[in-house]
Amino acid sequence: MNQPTPAIVAQSAVRRLPRIALILLCAAYLMPGLIGRGPWKSADLVSFGYMAELARSTEGLARWLDPTLLGLRPETPALIPYWIGAWAIKIAPAWVHPDLAVRIAFALLLWGSFAATWYAVYYLARTTQAQPVAFAFGGEARPTDYARAIADGALLALIACLGLAQLGHETTPALAQLFFTSQLFYGIVALPYHRVGPIIALVVGAAGMTLSGGPTVGLALGLGCVIFLALERRRRASEETSADEPTYSAAAIGTIFGATLMAGLLAAALGLLQWKIEMPGSQPGTRVWGELRSQARLLLWFTWPAWPLALWTLWRWRRQLTARHVALPLWFALVPLAATWTTNFSERSLLLALPAFATLAAFALPTFRRSVAALIDWFTLLFFSIWAIVFWVIWVAMQTGFPAKTAANVAKLAPGFVPHFSATALLFAIAATLAWAWLVRWRTGRHRAALWKTLVLPAGGAALCWMLVMTLWLPVLDYTRSYAPQVRAITERVGQPSCVSELALGRAHIAALRHHGQINLQPLLGGPSCPWLLVSPEAIERLHTLVNLEGWRLIGTLRRPTSPSDDLLLYQRTAP
Repeated sequence: MNQPTPAIVAQSAVRRLPRIALILLCAAYLMPGLIGRGPWKSADLVSFGYMAELARSTEGLARWLDPTLLGLRPETPALIPYWIGAWAIKIAPAWVHPDLAVRIAFALLLWGSFAATWYAVYYLARTTQAQPVAFAFGGEARPTDYARAIADGALLALIACLGLAQLGHETTPALAQLFFTSQLFYGIVALPYHRVGPIIALVVGAAGMTLSGGPTVGLALGLGCVIFLALERRRRASEETSADEPTYSAAAIGTIFGATLMAGLLAAALGLLQWKIEMPGSQPGTRVWGELRSQARLLLWFTWPAWPLALWTLWRWRRQLTARHVALPLWFALVPLAATWTTNFSERSLLLALPAFATLAAFALPTFRRSVAALIDWFTLLFFSIWAIVFWVIWVAMQTGFPAKTAANVAKLAPGFVPHFSATALLFAIAATLAWAWLVRWRTGRHRAALWKTLVLPAGGAALCWMLVMTLWLPVLDYTRSYAPQVRAITERVGQPSCVSELALGRAHIAALRHHGQINLQPLLGGPSCPWLLVSPEAIERLHTLVNLEGWRLIGTLRRPTSPSDDLLLYQRTAP
């Protein structure tokens, strides 16, 4: 027997969030940072390096099935993310810079994640057990309006998550995995309502997770859903259920299992199933409790503000934990959480849980009291307003030197950086700040009964801060997080030689030298004889065992201005 729902929602509370407002908010979150910068260290740059190599490759299918960067395979055994980037580079017009083409393609992936999450939550909210209490004399929220309001709240919660800001704007396999996870989520949830669209999303999501470096996560998600839905179907067969309640047929469950099986066979055929389990404390010199505390802190800030709302949902809907709208997003949250705690890809694994956390957070909205909603509003208002003031103060300090202490701190963190004024960036920053002020006034003055109102300020504040960072702070961030200054220092010394040998350079340096300097790098051992040599400090102790140092002259140590750990030693050949 179904337990009574804790949601009490009137029709007046599910007023429609204007589509244009929601689209503009998503655009304001997606677009900042697309232009005006290059690939950043380290995952963003490394991933772009593999994409650029594939785009330049003429070796055919074999190279595309085994992408390498100067003989080094990716740390994440992914294929599709690098294919997407390479295709974006190939089809982009000549006037579009390759890294911009890749960022546009991955911005579309994030947009697709937003859309898939919205529709998944919409169909979850339409289930009978997710619907609000029916009033004695009518007036309760209509099912479709209620589902739309919950879906709007989920999308706002996803945008508000702090962990999405940086990783959601990188061109890495993690963002591709987020897209495919959201497609898998939508495909499974919407299957009782439609056929063609959900089946396509299901196949794309399952295969995409396999080919983007997350085959185990994809298999666990698919198999767990098959087991849950099979048990739900068996339970419903023995209970009286509403004729209007969409259920999973045996064919639908078989479709989910088939897509999961196909993904597993594909992963096995390509050798992508690898054991990556690393329990906390397994690495030498690490302590279990220290790692657990670190993981707990990551979870708290990365999923904020969705996680407290998700916990509230689990408590208020505790009598419906086996209901579809709670159990499915809970499973989609638990599997990435398990991957976060048992692998060394913590942040990037946790990114996959954000759509599920946002879904659970949305179902907390119809259970809130007015005092709780007011508390969230005031906290959000203060939190993001203070950060906006900080961003503006630091920008003023960079431009004018006042406050002097703030300007000195910036100069210390970014030695050699010369601030420059951009009227365009300033106009966007002012527009974002004014929009935030209008949103605060709107939230406190109108539409107080809207169900999604509690998450408007968190989502708007997250978009505001990202916009300010990617406009006011973009030049200094691009300087501190880019390898371009170091590469320029190298090219000023070596010019445009036929080749440059390298020893023990990391993937990020290789990608940076090829992208920013167009340098033809060759391995020192087994490569051609080059007039210049770049060496990582980690290999300096064994350099004399590999070459005769009497034939080389040390030119100097070339440093990234903001990171001494990225030093490179430059040698010039003095003897053949």
